[in-house]
Parts: sequence; structure tokens; C-alpha cells
Amino acid sequence: MLKKLNWTSAKFLRPLDPHVVFRGRQSMKSYEVHETRSQAHAPSDESRIMTRKQKVGQSKAHEGEQSPKKKAKNGKDQNDSTNGKSEDNIAKEYGEFCKAIEEHLSVEQMREILDMNDKDSSSGSDDVLYFGPLDKCPLCSSNLEFDGKRCSCKGFYSEWSSCTFKTRTPPRKEEPLKLPDSVLNSSVAELLKKHQDPSRRPCQGAPIKPLAGIVVSLSGRLSRTHQYWKREIEKHGGKVSSSFKGITCLVVSPAERERGGSTKLADALIEKQEPQPMEAYDVVSDPSVKGKGIPWDKQDPSEEALESISAELKLYGKRGVYKDTKMQERGGQIFEKDGILYNCAFSLCDLGRGLNEYCIMQLISVPDSNLHSYYKKGKVGDDANAEERLEEWENVDSAIKEFVRLFVELTGNEFEPWEREKKFEKKRLRFYPIDMDDGMDVRHGGLGLRQLGVAAAHSSLEPKIAYLMKILCSQEIYKYAMMEMGLDSPDLSMGMVSDLHLERCKDFPFVSTLSFSFSLANNKLISSGEEVLLQFVEAVKSMKETGQKAEAVWSDYSQRWSTLLHSTRPFVFRDYQDLADHGAAAFETIRDINMASRLVGDMFGSTLDDPLSDRYKKLGCSVSVLEKDSDDYKMIVKYLETTYEPVRVGDIDYGVSVENIFAVEPSACPSLDEIKKLPNKVLLWCGTRSSNMLRHLQKGFLPSVCSLPVPGYMFGKAIVCSDAAAEAARYGFTSVERPEGFLVLAVASLGDQIIEVKSPPEDTKSLEEKKLGVKGLGKKKTDESEHFIWKDDIKVPSGRLIPSEHRDSPLEYNEYAVYDPKKTRIRFLVEVKYEEMS
Repeated sequence: MLKKLNWTSAKFLRPLDPHVVFRGRQSMKSYEVHETRSQAHAPSDESRIMTRKQKVGQSKAHEGEQSPKKKAKNGKDQNDSTNGKSEDNIAKEYGEFCKAIEEHLSVEQMREILDMNDKDSSSGSDDVLYFGPLDKCPLCSSNLEFDGKRCSCKGFYSEWSSCTFKTRTPPRKEEPLKLPDSVLNSSVAELLKKHQDPSRRPCQGAPIKPLAGIVVSLSGRLSRTHQYWKREIEKHGGKVSSSFKGITCLVVSPAERERGGSTKLADALIEKQEPQPMEAYDVVSDPSVKGKGIPWDKQDPSEEALESISAELKLYGKRGVYKDTKMQERGGQIFEKDGILYNCAFSLCDLGRGLNEYCIMQLISVPDSNLHSYYKKGKVGDDANAEERLEEWENVDSAIKEFVRLFVELTGNEFEPWEREKKFEKKRLRFYPIDMDDGMDVRHGGLGLRQLGVAAAHSSLEPKIAYLMKILCSQEIYKYAMMEMGLDSPDLSMGMVSDLHLERCKDFPFVSTLSFSFSLANNKLISSGEEVLLQFVEAVKSMKETGQKAEAVWSDYSQRWSTLLHSTRPFVFRDYQDLADHGAAAFETIRDINMASRLVGDMFGSTLDDPLSDRYKKLGCSVSVLEKDSDDYKMIVKYLETTYEPVRVGDIDYGVSVENIFAVEPSACPSLDEIKKLPNKVLLWCGTRSSNMLRHLQKGFLPSVCSLPVPGYMFGKAIVCSDAAAEAARYGFTSVERPEGFLVLAVASLGDQIIEVKSPPEDTKSLEEKKLGVKGLGKKKTDESEHFIWKDDIKVPSGRLIPSEHRDSPLEYNEYAVYDPKKTRIRFLVEVKYEEMS
């Protein structure tokens, strides 16, 4: 019986009737596999379940985190009370101070004080008068603003990103507060003069008011009296209203919980010291057909992941008519004139401003009808609140003129230079175009669950090969891969972007951010993709800044990346491991999915009777099934059995069962005759997501996209394999509903000279240039006494996993790096299922 596991802690199921099951010969050990998206974006500092390409041991190369206590300019701890006053006394005094100011100073006088002290009138006047004028942002030198909860910066790192600096202990100017004559003659003059002297001010910021700006209405019989809750809410900065009109949220009795309310909302607001998502507590609005329409980023990550998996892709490529228009049902097509398709998609991620938005613009021609224009703009995952309009135009030129006007309004750039020459200058707080390709995202064109069985049953391919192609041409494996990386927005097709969007980023002066001038004056022509990643990797390796300034560079890059590779849950990369998991690995997977999209195409609209056979021919890779009594099958089973150890997810261990073994002959790889002539040939395990498999079979392995000082990328731009099946098993992409995965066996030539390394090499460029074979020594190795030679003088390092003498290695198992793709050949594909062990 299949057992479904918790989404956030596991992605495997017990397989049905496994043919061969390996539980590993070693004692059970806790191994980590790639994380679900909910874990990837969890804000806690607990140890995370590892992602693809992440091995045992984490390299926290990016240090410089702030100390919990910071020294102010006057030498006092900003987190401590001063002048002998406790935090409670300061809070009480501050409250009395605010009350006196409100009673005796007019709004005009407060504005005058702020103007004299170079503060915007929108800032908290009470805070400035009591604690002193705020200093500039330490990162970008812009003004800080107090919102009742914390001070935040409204400046910019670059044209791509806002400053994300926030603090509850902001820097203060070490100078007396300037007061106008009208205030010095007021009844509170002595009170204000008391706080003019910087040495007499408390160093900590204003007491936190988590409910500032929130108006609450109380309804029904609550756990405590309405008077109690009114006092608590007002104490923490909120206001209570006796009517529903104009309120921010409604706190209701337990009897209303099934309708969405919760008596614990006020408690949560106060405890977490910041506003909570109000959409989840809306009990006034009538339920819609699709439910409450809670934005994805306000949902529990596991619920959001399930919703995204079931969501249908609405835009599949440059010629895709957006699903919500319903125009495709009337034969609508994207309008084309003079070689330009009038279909644009845009992305904007600015974490400093709390923006993560998309926009769609299309001109749609419909048979026997006028031209239609469609416009939709909204927050990612918040479809219910998106701005949307569909208009009909009698005059084509007028429709085009309006389309061009909107493009300029959204981006600050002209339309035709972008469409014809890809010239584009990123503007502050403006959208960036996602350059879609003229094809179909595999999540739209691939086979759905209902079509899979029919396609395989009617295929002329051998049943097991048809089954393999059915998996590789299905929508599901690509949906799961993109969901796990947070790149699965149904409104933007990240599975069908242009090669330009993936590979080019010319004239991109990323290093300019390291000087913290935050000027991108030279950033005129820009595309996105591989170069952005590579230039940032090189920049951050040479970065000398630490602490908050280093965090600013990471924040700037993260916001750029989440605009270019549109994410449903953007976050700030903190270290090299984040960059490996959510930058490099995400780029490689999106690249491979784009290739799969081009190969799979539209399997629904195909006129072929046998679409699986057609895609198999396009694959250019000969596949045959190994018989279970063959010598090769037995050899592979032995190799897997001796080098496998249980994979652990949460507190559950998993073995693997071998379902099928395929011998593959990719035309893109060197032939066996060519491989035979090479020295030091080894048969090694390679793990990969199922979503990457079509690309590997059609094009062969590609080296890693960059060099990072973390496992998986520490060898630089290399093809990395292992002699342990346990290592490859942790790479295989699986899910709760899909326990299947693939392990690859490849023949690799390590060359005449093999370099053994015990730690990450400092310089991988020389290795890449010389194309030497490198062996990384892990904590465990295979028993050399059990190694044997296979046919064609190929070594098989099969053997029990035993401890090595390199206990401090960052690698759990031995890894092998090959820098020349012409020295590797994919030989076998092992289909496995993961089995929960008792």
C-alpha cells in the first residue's frame, strides 16, 4: 500500500512490487537529499535538508554576519538600556512623551522640526524628538524612515534593486536636535531640550508597535473580554473600531473559525512583532468559487506547492494566447506585423519595496472579429487581485499605438529596439521583459496524466522504451522540478525562454556594486542568464567587504536574479551554498527544461498517430533494454548493491528498487570505439533530475556552469561523477506522487595524469584549461579489493563502502571530475524506485 508522506519533509513513496531492493550493507546513517521548496524558503536557521548538488558538509564561505549587539558611535550597546533605565521604563516614558507632544505641538510645528533636521515629514516625528534624528543608511546613504515598527531604507542599490536595510536600532546623528523658535517658546520646550543632548538619549529605538496602522473590529464571544483585547491592541499601536467599515481585520469567536476567522490573530500579531497576512482571516467577504484566493506567499508553503502543481500553465511561449482571455477557444492567435509578435511578458522583483510582480500584454487576432488587446498585471500568486482588461479595437494602428505606449510605461524603454535588437536599459522600479522563445513550454505541450497511458499503448516502440519516453515526455516531472525551485508561476513561461535570455548578459558591470557607489551608468545593453551568474560568482569571490555591506551585494544580486528567473518565492541568497542550490542548479535545470520543451513540442496538437516514436527519433539516442539474465545487468546490480547506502528523509530511511536498466547510445557522445582508445577509463555513477534527462540523452553531459567552493561545484566547470551509487541516488528527482528516479552510469576517461585532492582546489581555471582528471577524496571509499575490470579495459570501482583516512573531507564519497565532455560517454540508464525501509 502506498504511504503518503508529509510534503515538507519527504518526497518518496513505497514502491509497488520491487524487483530488486537494496538496503545498503553499511549501518544506517542520516543522509540528506535535495530540499522541497518549502524548506528552501523557510526563514529559520535550522539545518536544512539538502538540495540537488549539495553534498555532506556545508561550506559557509560568506561570513560577516552582524553581532547581536552593535556598538553605537558613543560606545554604548544599542540593545541595552541607558542612563539606568530599563526597557519597560523607557517604553513608559516614551508613551508619556508622545502623549505630551501630541497635546502641545501642532502638525505644522512637527513638520517644521523634521524639516530643520533634514527629515521627511512622513517619518515618525515622536521617534525623532525622543531618540534624536536618524542618520543615513549605512549601506546606500539614503534616508531612513520609521514606520512604527522599525526603521527601513527607501534607497536603491542599483536600477534593479532597492535597499533592504531594516533595523530596530537605527543609527542616530551625534548632534543636538534643531528646534525652531515657535517650539522653544511652547509649553513642552523643556521636555524637548532634555532630549537635545545626544549623550542623554536612550540608544535603543522606539518601543515596537506591531499593530501600528491596523484597525481591528472585535466580534462575538472571545476567549477574553472585548475590553481586554482593546487595551492590548491599543497598547501595541493598533486601534479598535466598533463597526466593520474601514477596518484592517476582524477578530471573531471560535464559532466563526470554519468561515476563516481566528481569535488568535491579535496574539499572533503581538507575538511576532509584525503584521500577519490578513487575507487568511477574511470572514466578511463571500467565499468565491475558487476559495478565498489567498496569495501564494501568504499560504503555508506546502499548501502553496500543492496548489502550484495543480495549476495550469497560462502562457506557454511567444505565440501562446494567454489562457484567461478565452480567445484561443475562438481561434485567436498572437497578432504579428512586420516580423514582430505582439506578445510581451514582464517581471519585477524588488524585495526592498516588497514587490514581486508580473505583467502580460498581448494583441490577439480572432477570425471574423476585430483585434483584441489583453493586459494583466499583478502580484505573483495573487490572481484574485490582479489588474486585468480585455478590449476590442476596430482600428489596428490604434491598438498597436496603445500596446507600444504601455510597453514604455511599464519599462521606460522603447518597444521596437527591444523586439528587434534586444536593446534594453533597466529602469528603477520598472519591469524587465522575459524574452520568450517561439515554441511551447513542455509543461503545456507535454503529455498529461490522462494521455500518458494511451500514448504508450499505441506506440510502436518496445513497451519498456515507450514507458521510458512516456516519463520523459510527461508534464509532471517538469512541473515538480520547477515547483521545487520556486520557478513555477503559471503566468510566466520559464520553460520556454530564448537562448539570449539564458546565455547572454553583455556589458553588465556587476563589480560596480562592490564599490557601493550603486551606479550602473554603463548598464545600457543587457540580457540575462549565464553571464549574470558567472560575473557575480567572480565578483563575490574577490569581495573584501563583510557584514552588512557584503549582505547588500548579495541582496542586490538576489533581486536581479529573481527578476530574470522569475520566482514565486524570491529570497536573498546568503552564501555560496544558496548560490549553488538556487542559482547555478536552477539555471542548469531551466536550461535543460528549455531544451526538453523544444524536443517535446506540442504533443496534444500533433497529427502523428505515434507521438512517442516521433520524439524518440528526434532524441537521436539509441535505447535498448537489458535482460535480467545478461552479464551487464548482473554487473550493474552488483555495483549498485555494494555502493548504496540508505537515503534518509526526515527520520525515514529509503532503499531503492531496480525497475529497468537501459543501454543507451547517444549520438552526441563520443563513440565506444573512441572511448576505448583513451587511458584510465572508469565506469561511474551520475545522479540527475528526471527533468534533465532528455537533454543529457540528446546532447550529452555538460560541465557545471560555474566554480563555487561548495560540494558539487568545487571542481569548477567539470562533469562530476562518483563511484558510490549512494551519492547519485541523492540527486535523482522524486516526489510524493512520483517515487521513480534515474541513475546514470557513464564511462569516463581520467587521462594519463590523475590529480587527487583532499580539499576544494583554490584555482579551478588551470584544471579546466589543462583538462586533467581530478579525484576528490571523500570520507568513505569503495573497498579496492573488490574492484574489477569490465570489458574494453574499463575499471569498475565496485566494492563495499568503508571509512577512508580523510575524515575531514567536505565530500561524503569519492568524486571524479572530467573537464572534457569528449572523454565521457553515457552508457546505462538505471530506473529505480525509492522504498521506505522498516
